[in-house]
Amino acid sequence: MPKYLIEVPHEKSEEACAHVVECFLDYGSHFAVNADWGCKDGIHKAWIVIETDNKEQARDILPPAHRSKASIIELNKFTMDEIEDILALHRKN
Repeated sequence: MPKYLIEVPHEKSEEACAHVVECFLDYGSHFAVNADWGCKDGIHKAWIVIETDNKEQARDILPPAHRSKASIIELNKFTMDEIEDILALHRKN
């Protein structure tokens, strides 16, 4: 099953941080409630990693008000053969 990184930005203010956290808690999604936050380090975003069938399902775990702002990135790992192919391609250039 594909794995996705969901990144949800919000405004830089204590009020905005409190609002988005409250919104996630009120929405009640297990994944949204367990998001990682960067606010204490000045990066006003939440991150969630989820395994689901597609990007639309990943977006659907978010509170509706934050879905349009979210970035959904499919994650992958490379095999050693794939890495060797990538390196060989770049060495040709």
